[in-house]
Amino acid sequence: MNFKNQRYERKFVISEMDVKEVENFIKHNPLIFSEIFYERNVNNIYFDSHDFKNYHENLQGNSQRFKIRIRWYGEMFGLIKKPILELKIKNNELGWKKSFLLKEFVLDKSFSLDFLHEVFLKSELPNWLIEELKISFPSLLNAYKRKYFVSANKKYRATLDWDLIFLKIKKSGNRFNEKVFDDGVSVIEIKYSSKDCEGESFIGQYFPFRLIAHSKYIKGIDIFDL
Repeated sequence: MNFKNQRYERKFVISEMDVKEVENFIKHNPLIFSEIFYERNVNNIYFDSHDFKNYHENLQGNSQRFKIRIRWYGEMFGLIKKPILELKIKNNELGWKKSFLLKEFVLDKSFSLDFLHEVFLKSELPNWLIEELKISFPSLLNAYKRKYFVSANKKYRATLDWDLIFLKIKKSGNRFNEKVFDDGVSVIEIKYSSKDCEGESFIGQYFPFRLIAHSKYIKGIDIFDL
């Protein structure tokens, strides 16, 4: 594993506040966050074992855990271009990612686990990952809008997510008509490398929100009581 990209991720969950107000709190932080990149839609298919091992390890706060997801940007359904298979790995408070480009595929009502396995085989993934995916299945589909920010010293990045939607996903026979909108909540995530942790208290001091352990995956699974 490549450990040089380890980073901290701190999350603030906000309800009953307009997303523009939340954005203003980010921009007026003394670290002077400014918007970068462009607003876009983020989509994820999460995976878990049949006994929901990843869910339970996350819920229990295990010091060492990981989760698997497919991420792409833009439209949720139709032809998915440049999908990325990501492993999010957590070791105590530090996390990092390993990413693998997948072959494009179509997400519609014909979606199935068998179809995904064909995509994995065509994508030239390493054998150890193929074996891990054989004992995993798609457990949740979600999407949200996201904006990106960086501090003036370039050490701290922030994302703002809102208009969250969760969709139940099955191994086959998906019509994607079981969905829940969580459009009254926004999520700020502050990300910084392990060598820049001195600014953590300074960041939190100027956000009038509660720092919380928050996982969109946990929330989605709980919504559908899987």
